[in-house]
Amino acid sequence: MAIDVRQLHTRPLDPVVADELDIFERTVRDYLDGRIDEDPFRVFRLNHGVYGQRQGGRNQMVRVKIPYGRVTPEQLEVLGHVADTYSRGWGHLTTRQNVQFHFVQLEQTPELLRVLASVGMTTREACGDTVRNVVGCPLAGACPAEKLDITPWAEATYRFLVRHPYAQRLPRKFKINFSGCATDCGQAMFNDVGVVAVTRTRPDGTEETGFRVFVAGGLGANPHPAQALEEFTPKEDLLPTIYAALRTFDHYGNRDNKIRARMKWLVDTMGVDELRERILRERRYLRAARDWPGGIPEVVREHGDAPAGGGGDPAGAAPAPGGAVPVELRGRDPYERWVEANVVRGTARPTISAFAYARLGDVTAEQFRALADIQRDLGLDVRITNRQNFVLRDVREADLRALHDRLAAIGMAEPGAELARDVVSCPGADTCNLAVTQSRGLASAIGDALEEAGLAEVGGVRINISGCTNSCGQHHVSDIGFYGLERRAHGRAAPGYQMLLGGRLGEMQVEFGAKSAKLPAKAAPEAVVRIVGRYAAEREPGETFARWMERTGGVQEVTGTVADLDAFPAPDVAPDFYVDYDETGPYVADVGEGECAAT
Repeated sequence: MAIDVRQLHTRPLDPVVADELDIFERTVRDYLDGRIDEDPFRVFRLNHGVYGQRQGGRNQMVRVKIPYGRVTPEQLEVLGHVADTYSRGWGHLTTRQNVQFHFVQLEQTPELLRVLASVGMTTREACGDTVRNVVGCPLAGACPAEKLDITPWAEATYRFLVRHPYAQRLPRKFKINFSGCATDCGQAMFNDVGVVAVTRTRPDGTEETGFRVFVAGGLGANPHPAQALEEFTPKEDLLPTIYAALRTFDHYGNRDNKIRARMKWLVDTMGVDELRERILRERRYLRAARDWPGGIPEVVREHGDAPAGGGGDPAGAAPAPGGAVPVELRGRDPYERWVEANVVRGTARPTISAFAYARLGDVTAEQFRALADIQRDLGLDVRITNRQNFVLRDVREADLRALHDRLAAIGMAEPGAELARDVVSCPGADTCNLAVTQSRGLASAIGDALEEAGLAEVGGVRINISGCTNSCGQHHVSDIGFYGLERRAHGRAAPGYQMLLGGRLGEMQVEFGAKSAKLPAKAAPEAVVRIVGRYAAEREPGETFARWMERTGGVQEVTGTVADLDAFPAPDVAPDFYVDYDETGPYVADVGEGECAAT
């Protein structure tokens, strides 16, 4: 039954949460009345997930943490209510499984946070120098290749660290990601702590399931691959290991220079061996801590972590970042093509999951509500993916066509969600202080260009865009990546992009994309069409983008395909080259003071 949104404001809240929100409301009021200075208030609101926009004034972005992407029907309905009541009619899914709402007025944020809390959602530590949202593979518990279901482990980590004293005032933000197998759909390999489920053989020949923990990874302008902490971490040691890494970062992270404050810089300053030793030494003595989190967490004991699959390749699955076999859409019927591209089936446990497409990660209030109805009616488990879509899990075979039809009715049944048409983008200069280009506008233009060229459903290639070097759009780990930069031509400023090629993730390894051509923003869609078209025409059966590129001569050779596009016509010949997407006036690289710089 759908919720009555009028009752959201009167629902009883957990006493700890209620007290926290009372303090938040008083502090916002004191700030608006001039009784609190800007700097301490900025830190305060960021720790509550409220982030300033480039538009200034009282316009805020509110980031809702969705641990490992899992949402309930009530929560989806409330997200729709928030979109309509406090924002601009839609929300934005992020690459870290959050939901963001823009143009929220500061004075409305206390009420909004109470509405979210009424259905168990929080913005606590969604921004700022905190432990951010705990991210997990969106197919956890439904993936045919997983070693175990990381869902309860991600939940246990979230519960332990949310509002924890060590999670509040870190040298810089701290990100934790979980994957259930080496395919690494949870993107463990470029985070402060990345956890991958693995197995090892005991002396008696039996297998033990546990984890390999990686530390000190990061993207941003200076990407670092995560480093293995130890060969194998037993289940009972996982939370102490994560906690020890957090405490080590808190003790040794650079608090004097925010640009070099992330955990990844400790590898540069002290070396990876010394960092490993300090983390493991911290773990050895954690038993003396009052809050030692050792043993199997209660939520894991309660729900179990048995895997869905038997270790085979996903049949009909969208390709994993590390390079699963590209999908070939052979069917002509829209439903058949959707099943080929968007449906994943388990093996040991016969689960069925289906991706729902959210263009540019945007979801309208009506779509949130419709997804809530679908989830409730069909008894589904729904999660946000780290490519800004939804995956609907536990689908019954008999309900597949009805699910497709209901998604089609709300514009979310495009075949090939998470394939070429599914361009990922950060918010860019639409709302972000640090962006220098309209990355969302470029993402839309690339999607349109691929559609027009008949290439939107090419599998095995992923495109990511960031509006600056900070990599919120994760351009480093995509097959084709872009980050925004200012160009100069004919004495004028113009929007441009650096293209990268060959980024990939998988098999507990990460390779960051190599720099390719610099391009005018208005030439980037044509560049993508040429490269994707060439890949589609030349690839061998089952060949990934990275393997094709290596076979055909590497980044330098593929860059030659688009080298002629790095040219700016004179302003009087092509004035649109000097105006960014979704803008009407001449381009200006207007960069403000960042509150969240993703370094």
